[in-house]
Amino acid sequence: MTFDISILGTLFIALFSAITGGYITFYFSSKSKKDDAIIKFREEKYSNLLILLKGFVGDTANSETKRQFFDEQYRSWIYSSDEVVLAINNLVDLIKENETKDPNVEEGRKAIGNIVLAMRKDLLKKTNLNHKDFIYTNVRNGK
Repeated sequence: MTFDISILGTLFIALFSAITGGYITFYFSSKSKKDDAIIKFREEKYSNLLILLKGFVGDTANSETKRQFFDEQYRSWIYSSDEVVLAINNLVDLIKENETKDPNVEEGRKAIGNIVLAMRKDLLKKTNLNHKDFIYTNVRNGK
């Protein structure tokens, strides 16, 4: 019985290719699932922050919602992008600067709009919107 080296080489290459291809597929599949889970988690957390931002605007402004926002803001250091953290810090600085006086409404809208914009960029990676495109609609009871 003669042993053909070319058959053994072909068999080895086929086996190596199958194992390598399987590993690469597994790697990218699990990386994609992990990335999807992270995005879903951030999306949920950013939604919470966004809802709580109403504690700073119009008729819905109240101290309880602000407290909840700051609780969530502290937790956001774990999962938020740098841009989101800096945008929130900008709002916090604005609040501190205007603690004893009425805040500039336009500066407040810009700060909140920049937070929303930073969240969009973190989740979507790019956007053509700017801070002015986020508009808060003030809903009044009974009107």
